[in-house]
Amino acid sequence: MSESPAPLSPKFISFDMLGTLIKLEWRETAAELVRDVVGEEAAPRFARDFSIFRDAEVIGAYKVYTRVIRDSWQRTCNKWRIQFKQSDVDALIDALGTWGPHPDVVEPLQRLAAEYPLVIYTNHCDALVMRNVEKLGVDFHRVFTAEQGRAYKPNYAAFHYMFDQLDAQPMDLLHVSAHLWFDWLPGQQLGMKNQAYIDRGFDPDIRGVNAWIDTLAGVADRVGA
Repeated sequence: MSESPAPLSPKFISFDMLGTLIKLEWRETAAELVRDVVGEEAAPRFARDFSIFRDAEVIGAYKVYTRVIRDSWQRTCNKWRIQFKQSDVDALIDALGTWGPHPDVVEPLQRLAAEYPLVIYTNHCDALVMRNVEKLGVDFHRVFTAEQGRAYKPNYAAFHYMFDQLDAQPMDLLHVSAHLWFDWLPGQQLGMKNQAYIDRGFDPDIRGVNAWIDTLAGVADRVGA
């Protein structure tokens, strides 16, 4: 029987917000906007491409999040060879502020807020972020955005900004996220030894049909080498 993990007493509990605390509806919203243009069957594939381009747009030089959304939509429209419409981008930005928490968030978040200073670092912008934060039902000690830090996760600069603003070391925090690539991996590399990963289905399943965990010899055997 495995032992229970030792209790933690972090100085701060930090969170990714979009996807971890807030239930994202990018794909549903994007698909609805183009369904009449690309067809019912293709709309989810268009929405998936938009998600991929949105992830790609946060890599590199910083630009405000509304521009990230616009440029991602432009690239997706270009790939699908359909007309880009700013009104679609405006609809996506408006929808973002209406999204609220996952069903399993508010009650445990209230328990944590009663005992610990809670912090958010989110790939978001100052003009829009509080529309989502206010739906979480607790007071946060600090809310940091990529606009403040001039960096999107997984850029190390985003995490360093949070550490500096809190006057804290990486080991002082318990970081909670639903993104291995954006949060867990850079956090681990920077010394955030205490992290909680909540599986929201964003990351690929390496145990799927065409992916597996193996030795190199096992790989050679599987392909008949």
